[in-house]
Amino acid sequence: MDTAALLPFTLDGFGKIVALVVPILTVLGLVSAVDAVLHARTPQGSMGWAVSLVAFPIVAVPLYWLFGRTQFSEYVDAMREIDRKVDQVLREQRGTVLAEHMVRQDDDRGELAGFRELASFPFTTGNGAKLLIDGEDTFPAMFDAIAQAKHYILFQFYILRDDTLGQQFKDALVERAKAGVKVYVLYDEIGSLSLSRSYRRELREAGIEVSGFPGRRSVLRRFRVNFRNHRKIVVVDGNVGFCGGINVGDDYLHQDPKLTPWRDTHVRVDGPMVKGLQLSFAKDWTFSAGTPLSDLDWNATVCDEDRMGLVLASGPSGEIETCSLLYAHAIASAERRVWIATPYFVPDAAVFSALQIAAMRGVDVRVVMPEMSDNVLFKFVPYAYLPDLKRVGVRVFLYQEGFMHQKVLLVDDDYAAVSSANFDNRSFRLNFEITALFADAAFCGDVEAMLLRDLERSTELELDHVTNRGRLYRFAVRLTRIFAPVL
Repeated sequence: MDTAALLPFTLDGFGKIVALVVPILTVLGLVSAVDAVLHARTPQGSMGWAVSLVAFPIVAVPLYWLFGRTQFSEYVDAMREIDRKVDQVLREQRGTVLAEHMVRQDDDRGELAGFRELASFPFTTGNGAKLLIDGEDTFPAMFDAIAQAKHYILFQFYILRDDTLGQQFKDALVERAKAGVKVYVLYDEIGSLSLSRSYRRELREAGIEVSGFPGRRSVLRRFRVNFRNHRKIVVVDGNVGFCGGINVGDDYLHQDPKLTPWRDTHVRVDGPMVKGLQLSFAKDWTFSAGTPLSDLDWNATVCDEDRMGLVLASGPSGEIETCSLLYAHAIASAERRVWIATPYFVPDAAVFSALQIAAMRGVDVRVVMPEMSDNVLFKFVPYAYLPDLKRVGVRVFLYQEGFMHQKVLLVDDDYAAVSSANFDNRSFRLNFEITALFADAAFCGDVEAMLLRDLERSTELELDHVTNRGRLYRFAVRLTRIFAPVL
């Protein structure tokens, strides 16, 4: 057959397709640009997406609907009904058992009032907190709590692997399920993309309820890859809880061939604060699985440690950016020091300005991040903000002994936070995150001792780390800064 004879037909057919698709994408680009202007959370984001969608609709339209939207509208709508059901129970408890442990609003210091307004759960007293450093501390504590479960276990992770550690957790959960304990397992479908069907099947065959986030009830959800549930939560019987930066995988036990040793931080929480972790899980589960949790205990238990704290569940379903505001408020309240440990340092404009102003006020501002990274883009990130930080006195340190993945904040001797949230735009705006914030001097002392050890294993960066590098490297650093809002 003469292929040359078919060429005009082929080109003509392709031309018809182009003639049909281009006008459609142009219209979609205009519609999407309007959506970006209405829903993007920053003026820069609105302008950037609107220009791209109008000028390059063929490329920009699919990218916008996959990655550009910063508000999870389906979750927002669903949460209204879930809030009504779940919060009704909490309102009843707040008026009875939980009420005596709530910090009264007229007793709040100014800073506490700001934190309280950002959170969906109040400041409470009567809490216990134990700092868990690395997987060696965290996983045995979790296994011990799971083994003692009598009624239910809530188990949620961004990454859940079917490896040696994942098998150990599966066995522990299956054993409790066979003993009559209700077990719920929630994982993120992007973070746990490699989780095998056989792993999930074995859980379900043991009577364990399993769901991925965001669930599969809507076709649109399958394409919402930009929204990830980054929370790591374990709750046992409503009395013991865990949260922080650690996922379930062998790499968190120093078995990654490139990133070992793995440095991370978690926290065990006891007392009324556990109800905040439970509330976050209950909402995520109801949205993902489509069925509410009706067998949870909302009665508060107290600890002799009597620490004050709250739980902040943040995410793109909120009307305001609670995670970013939490950091900005904490930094602004500092009088003596702000120490931040994070694997990814890509602050937004408000938080970055808060850091600069704090340093200019004489606050000891330190940022610790890893020199080694699991993302090639973040090889340049530590240097992207360095000149502007160093000029005002912010000290930046690179952790040397392996990969540091912890997300920790320390403000004066007043506040300390252990979180799943990174110090970047994704955690501030796109991820569902969980943060335990303690207003307790003793816990702050524990965090200080931990961070001092990390600082001993770190090297401080100076301006010449950028200025003395080659032009190509400095260009890559500046390029990283430009793309920071989408990292």
